Amino acid sequence: MGELGHWSGAPAGGVAELLADADRPGGWLLLLDRVRQSYVDIDDPSYLDFEYMQTFVNVLDALPPGPLAVTHVGGGACTLARYLGQQRPGSPQIVLEPDAALTAMVRARLPFARGTRVRIRPIGGRAGVAALAAASADVVVVDAFHGGRVPAELTTAEFLADVARVLRPAGVLLVNVADGPPGVFVQRLVSTLRGALPAVLLIADPAVLKRRRFGNLVLAASRDELPVAEVTRAARAAAFPHRVLGGPELAAFAGGAAPLTDADPMRSPPPPEEMWRVGG
Repeated sequence: MGELGHWSGAPAGGVAELLADADRPGGWLLLLDRVRQSYVDIDDPSYLDFEYMQTFVNVLDALPPGPLAVTHVGGGACTLARYLGQQRPGSPQIVLEPDAALTAMVRARLPFARGTRVRIRPIGGRAGVAALAAASADVVVVDAFHGGRVPAELTTAEFLADVARVLRPAGVLLVNVADGPPGVFVQRLVSTLRGALPAVLLIADPAVLKRRRFGNLVLAASRDELPVAEVTRAARAAAFPHRVLGGPELAAFAGGAAPLTDADPMRSPPPPEEMWRVGG
């Protein structure tokens, strides 16, 4: 990543910066307080630099063809919304991003492709989801971090029950989280998800699943059957192969961990500084 261009501002969430990629024209990295938030290629929205984003797409690409009604909890630079606008034209998308200054910066510097149907609402995920109509989304994506950690209110049983209300019968929830040894947070989140949407997959680097190191994990959940075979093939074929856990194997991974609730929440652990923070 080279710094051909640089733009910074001070949204409510902290200091935001956009760094141009010297190796890829059109590529931009969004930092918030020096933590990597999003990577966008405005010339080619199908290019996905972050591994977890590629995992999201492996699930989405396995869903039936055609437009998808998608709600994104967490905006950043709207990488996935741009991808879906290109790959599934006509998809109506809502982005819940409470930081209006960050949104203004992203819109000004990284404009959306013509025809992309994205509405960005300046509201937090919890309140934003509560305001949505029942059975109004094919997909809900939860990809929200503050200071490198997932806000506790976006992982509780009460919030996930509201997400389930918003999803259509065959709708899919995608969640990006981060955890490390001893892995209690993701165990509890798996238990919570299985109570709201019984079909759950956990996708991650094997070393992260074995609690040997800190890293991203992606969860997919639905009332309906998920495309397990397709997701597993894509995970194995990735540049850095991932494992997919589901069914009894995932139940064993959760190990009877207590679900997360509003009365007993838990934030994801802070990431090691060297992982996502740029320039110290």
